[in-house]
Amino acid sequence: MEEITVFFSDLYSNFNERKIESVIAEMADNVKWANGMSGGYVYGHDEVREYWTKQFQLVSSKVTPLTIKSKGEAVKIKVHQVVHDLNGKLLADEIVYHYFHLKNEKIVAFEIGEKILT
Repeated sequence: MEEITVFFSDLYSNFNERKIESVIAEMADNVKWANGMSGGYVYGHDEVREYWTKQFQLVSSKVTPLTIKSKGEAVKIKVHQVVHDLNGKLLADEIVYHYFHLKNEKIVAFEIGEKILT
């Protein structure tokens, strides 16, 4: 469990510091990634990179993991998400659940929601 905690703590830290290539390096080539801004999914490294590039042009976000639970290759993370517009106006300050599926130590899928880790 400690390895998973370190892996995801580093992942979120890199995301918050906008070290996007470091985050993408932890994903499978054909990753399925939830689009938290407009719904649906993006697929693969190039689409994730493009999605984040657009997102960072619109908002400033910080996502802090609060709890990390894993079962097999499924990981549920309770996060504190704070989002501001680029002028500093608070848009969201909420608790959200992130779900990851790993395969061969790479992220193959990411979802946002209220699912229960079984």
